[in-house]
Amino acid sequence: MTETETIAYDVVVLGAGPVGENVADRTRAAGLSTAVVESELVGGECSYWACMPSKALLRPVIARADARRVPGLRQSVQGPLDAAAVLAHRDYYTSNWKDDGQIAWLDSIGADFYRGHGRLAGPRRVTVAGPGGEQHVLTARHAVAVCTGSRAVVPELPGIAEIKPWTSREATSAQAVPGSLVVVGGGVVGVEMATVWQALGSQVTVLVRGKGLLPRMEPFAGELVAEALIEAGADVRTGTSVESVTRNGSAVVVMTDKGDRIEADEILFATGRAPRTDDVGLDTVGLEPGSWLTVDDSCRVTGSKWLYGVGDVNHRALLTHQGKYQARIAGAAIAARAAGVPLLESNSWGAHAATADHAAVPQVVFTDPEAAAVGLSLAEAEQAGHRVRAVDIDLASVAGAGLYADGYRGRARMIVDLDTETLRGVTFVGPGVGELLHSATIAVAGEVPVDRLWHAVPAYPTVSEVWLRLLEAYRDA
Repeated sequence: MTETETIAYDVVVLGAGPVGENVADRTRAAGLSTAVVESELVGGECSYWACMPSKALLRPVIARADARRVPGLRQSVQGPLDAAAVLAHRDYYTSNWKDDGQIAWLDSIGADFYRGHGRLAGPRRVTVAGPGGEQHVLTARHAVAVCTGSRAVVPELPGIAEIKPWTSREATSAQAVPGSLVVVGGGVVGVEMATVWQALGSQVTVLVRGKGLLPRMEPFAGELVAEALIEAGADVRTGTSVESVTRNGSAVVVMTDKGDRIEADEILFATGRAPRTDDVGLDTVGLEPGSWLTVDDSCRVTGSKWLYGVGDVNHRALLTHQGKYQARIAGAAIAARAAGVPLLESNSWGAHAATADHAAVPQVVFTDPEAAAVGLSLAEAEQAGHRVRAVDIDLASVAGAGLYADGYRGRARMIVDLDTETLRGVTFVGPGVGELLHSATIAVAGEVPVDRLWHAVPAYPTVSEVWLRLLEAYRDA
């Protein structure tokens, strides 16, 4: 093969994060030749700078918090965390930022891997600029899937370039614990990283422009998480914006819109994401560079017969598990179209329709307490025009919660559609509730009638008995 030889594949995948890997897995399983292009590490943001390192950092924090609520154990876990051991645990789960194992996995499924920057160069055509200056031209008989993900957005503020702020990448890969940290933003990244670094010994200040934390979830989720952060020693300030940032020696100086001056060792901006589509050649196929890709439920880009946008780039649900779900749908759709098989994308919950993106997106926030939700919140259901009722239960009233932890604090809410008698959404907040979420996801995605849920008997005494309490409250209302 010469450096400029054009090589034909059935499918070309731009981006080898979890989404691109899953598209390749599905197309290879269908017998389609597949090339995967990645400019950074195979495994993507999730493996090295997001899901895996953040949860590896959080696990010791949550385990210690849980242990401190158990009689006979709490006195044994009153000391500080071993920060060096926690960071080493994180390094292990990122494979020390090496992707040899994931490259080997791509090879095991029979996909060809190209290290380099891939760009569209017109319809069904991709150029790859390799790290050593080598050039490849790839063509796709059936599909090109853009799976390049998203990047952190840093606001345009005076002095921000000079201070070298943290984004989610630096927050999850830092090699030392800062003495103090300002976290700007109250979403998932903000609250999880505030939880980690406060527990590891930083003095954390959280600045939130809005009224509370976790604004995309039920209001009580953010309230309970804020209470816990404050009890842990963090300073949480809502209704506060950053006006400017400067460096004073090694310290970051933050000025807020309220005139407050805050000095810290580091500052993390957790203020949103943007698509990594600014330099993937969208202009060569009539699309706007840097834009989110609008797709149908098979993840095919609107107006195209061959271009797919899968995962974060389509802005449907910026979650790794949801992107992998879309990849399975898109891979099946690409394979069906390649074989000339009629698609079922118009069929909700069919093999070629990512219906869960609209109706049953699950998410866990791994703070202390955890917050877990699937489907619509009460406000979202009402805004969508559904006739619904919210049913709330104090999780501490469940016997299993009391056994789980002394002083258990938590709350559960289910949103019942009064016309269909099915669930539109469920939210849990409390220690350990992340493991409750899949039962709720099945109920929402499966559109299980409330009268059938009555026969799903929760084991006693588990926290899952909250399902019985929710159903009893709904029936008795």
